[in-house]
Amino acid sequence: MKLLLRLLLIAAVLAGVVAAAYQPAMRYWKERNRVKYRHAEVARGRIVSVVNSTGTIKPVISVSIGSFVSGPIKEVYVDFNDHVQKDELLARIDPRIYEANVARDRATLATALAEVNRTEALRQQAINNENRAKALQARNKDFISSTEMDQYKYNRLALEAQVNLAKAAVEQAEGNLRNSETNLEYTDIRSPVDGIVVESMVQPGQTLAASFQTPQLFILAPDMDKKMHVYASVDEADIGMILLAQKEGKPVRFTVDSYPEDVFEGKIHQVRRSSTTTNNVVTYPVVVEAPNPEMKLFPGMTADLSFEVESRDDVVKIPNSALRFYPEREHVREEDRKLLDATEGPSDDEESTTDAILPAGEKAKANRARARRHVWIEEEGKLRAVEVFVGVNDHQFTEMRSGALKPGQKLVTGIEPKT
Repeated sequence: MKLLLRLLLIAAVLAGVVAAAYQPAMRYWKERNRVKYRHAEVARGRIVSVVNSTGTIKPVISVSIGSFVSGPIKEVYVDFNDHVQKDELLARIDPRIYEANVARDRATLATALAEVNRTEALRQQAINNENRAKALQARNKDFISSTEMDQYKYNRLALEAQVNLAKAAVEQAEGNLRNSETNLEYTDIRSPVDGIVVESMVQPGQTLAASFQTPQLFILAPDMDKKMHVYASVDEADIGMILLAQKEGKPVRFTVDSYPEDVFEGKIHQVRRSSTTTNNVVTYPVVVEAPNPEMKLFPGMTADLSFEVESRDDVVKIPNSALRFYPEREHVREEDRKLLDATEGPSDDEESTTDAILPAGEKAKANRARARRHVWIEEEGKLRAVEVFVGVNDHQFTEMRSGALKPGQKLVTGIEPKT
């Protein structure tokens, strides 16, 4: 009997212990299995929407300097990165052949001038002979016959023609001399502009043959210390925003691998209409002008660009992670589950196919309708949907054009993993 009482007492104590621990244990188990969400706060501030692209840095102008005449290079006076002034001597071709041509043409010109003097003297002599014959004939027509008068006359005319021919030979000799002197000047390769030597492709002793194609000797880049151009390719879907940004004078910011911590700023200089199609993707060249006072930007560098296309000041900003969040059906309160049914639409590929067969007006309407979105707020362990209409976005936030959200409000962005 005593044993039975003891067993009953022990059972009662155990039951009391179990009863006392049940509620805390259930609370612990419920808390442990409760879905925990990640949150992000709604903010207020500025949003800058950008279009990203890559580009190549090039000088504003590249001046290619070649040779008009042939011959061996005698001397080279500049090297890579040298700053040169307009008309500065860069290189010299061996001038001996061209100096000989100048000397020959000067002698030819002197000969032609002497021939002019000789023919003019003969012409004057013929004029005098004709005048004396006319005087004698005036005294007595029997002194000079008509045949002799013709000889005097046509001898004068022939000598006048020889004088004109000799003068033409002088002009030809002068032209040949100028040509030879010009070719001699071309043996001095001079800079046509102020600039920096970007390429030097010639060495002393190298022979140039300019008969069929102009040899390229140097490439100069003027004003590299003032500004450079960045040539970028922008997708056709973004080119409308780029044109608007150019009209409004929006800045362009970019980085280069050589200075990863520096942000360079420029402006859209030109949006070209010449398209390029690669793998069915159409792009357009956009030229960005950027200052280069520190000479950090080199030709050929790759730039990662961000075109500022639109900005909003003092707007309510929704975290992009909250817009990307899509909840499980069992986590959503009953009255909002119909939104999940409505949003279970076609896949991206199906949506693209659907858009492709829509009329233009319906497609534009569908694009405008995509501004209507839903975000989720945790209330009493369930998720409540909040409808918003969104606008521009950046890499972190999206503008709320209309909706019931307020700065500081927490939105669900994901589910915490269970530990």
